[in-house]
Amino acid sequence: MSTSLPAQPLDGAYAAPPASRAAPRRRVIAAITIGNGLEFYDFTVYSFFAVLIGKLFFPVTGSFGQLMLSLATFGVGFVARPLGGLLIGLYADRVGRKPAMALTLWLMGLGSLLFVVTPTYAQAGLAAPLLIVLARLLQGFALGGEVGASTALLMEYADDHSRGYYGSWQLFSQGVSVLLGAVVGLSLTNGLSPDALQSWGWRVPFAIGILVIPLGLYIRRHLEETAEAPAAGAPGHERAGLSEIFRGHGRVVVAGVLVTIGGTSATYIVLHYMTSYAVTVLKIPLGLSMAAGCVAALVQVALSAYAGRLSDRIGRKPAILWSRVAMLVLVYPAFLLLNARPSLGTLLAVVAMLALPLVLNVVPSVVLITELFPRRIRASGLSVVYCIGVLVFGGFAQLIATWLIELTGNASAPALYVIGCGLISLVGLAMVPETAGKRLD
Repeated sequence: MSTSLPAQPLDGAYAAPPASRAAPRRRVIAAITIGNGLEFYDFTVYSFFAVLIGKLFFPVTGSFGQLMLSLATFGVGFVARPLGGLLIGLYADRVGRKPAMALTLWLMGLGSLLFVVTPTYAQAGLAAPLLIVLARLLQGFALGGEVGASTALLMEYADDHSRGYYGSWQLFSQGVSVLLGAVVGLSLTNGLSPDALQSWGWRVPFAIGILVIPLGLYIRRHLEETAEAPAAGAPGHERAGLSEIFRGHGRVVVAGVLVTIGGTSATYIVLHYMTSYAVTVLKIPLGLSMAAGCVAALVQVALSAYAGRLSDRIGRKPAILWSRVAMLVLVYPAFLLLNARPSLGTLLAVVAMLALPLVLNVVPSVVLITELFPRRIRASGLSVVYCIGVLVFGGFAQLIATWLIELTGNASAPALYVIGCGLISLVGLAMVPETAGKRLD
C-alpha cells in the first residue's frame, strides 16, 4: 500500500480563466520576479551592514556583543516570517494574489523607511534599537507572505507542463537580490570613507529599498488575478482557514516541511555561512570572502530556469532525489578540501560545485510543495511550509554550524548538518506523489 499523499484534484469551482492567454507570459514573469526580487533585496541587504548597525544601535561593550545583537535582530525577521506567511497567505487565498502582493510591498517599504529615518542610539536612546527591531519584524512579516502569493501566482499562469519553469523564477529573483545587495554594499564600502559610511552611507541601501513600493506596484499593475472567488454553494466554496491547512492537509504540511529543510539547510550554509566560515576558520580576508556568496548567487541565477525546465521534463521527485544525493555525496569532501587547501580559489571552486546540486534541488522542491495544495489554500499553505522550514533550519543554520565546530573540534562539521537535514528531507519526499504534468485545481 502506498503511503504517498493523494494528488489534489481539480476543483471546478476554482477554475480560473487562463490568465496567461490574456497577458504576454514574459511580462507576467518579469512583473512578478522584479517585485519579488526587490522585496528579497530589502530583507537581505541588512546582513551586509550588520557590523555597522551593531555599533550604531546596540549599546553593548565590545564589538562581539554588538555584532551578536545585530545578528539577533537579523534573526527576528525570520521569526516573523511564519506569521506573515500564514496571515498574508490566507489573505491571498481569500481576497486575491494581487492585493496580497501589494500589501507586502507596502510593508517591506515601510520597514526600509524605518532604517532610513531612525536615529542612532546616541541620538534617541532605547527607542533606536526598538525601532530597528520593529523594522525587521515588518520586513520578515512581509517576506513571509510574498513567497506564497508570488509563487502561487507564477504557477497559476502556467500550463500543466511548464509550472516548473514558471516557479523557478521565484528562486531566480532571490539570487538576483543577493547579487544586488552585494554590489551595493561593496560599492559603498569601497567608495565612501569610513566616517561617511558610518554617518549616512549605510542608510543608502535601505533608501534604495523604499523604491520597492512605487516600482513594484507599477510593474504589477496589469497582472490578472488567478485566485477566483468560488460561487456560493459550489464545492469547496468555504473560505480558506487555518484549520483547513493543518487539519485537512496536515500530512502535506509535515511532508512539505521535511522536503524543505534539505534545501534550506544547504542554502544557508552555501550561500550565507561560507563568508563567515572563510573568515573565521580559513582565515581568508573578509573583502575576498564575500566573493563566495556572489559566486553562489550567480550559479542560482544562471541555473534556476534550467532546473525548473528539467523538473518539467523528468518529474519533480527524480529532480529532487538525484540533486539531493549529489549534495550528500559532495558536501563533506568539499569541506575537507577547503580545510586542506584554504585559499580563495579553493573557496570559490567549492562554493560553485555545491551550488549546482543546491539549485537543482531547491527549485523543484518549491514547485512540488506549491502543487500539493489546492488553489483555495495554495498561497497560505506554501507560505506556512516554507517559513517554518526557513525559520527552524535556515535561520539557525549558521549558529548550529558554529556550535558543531566547537563541539566536535572538526572544521568540516557544518557538512554534517547539511547531510543530516538532507537525509531527513528524503523521508518527506517519499511521502508525496509526483505532481509534474498533472492537472491541478
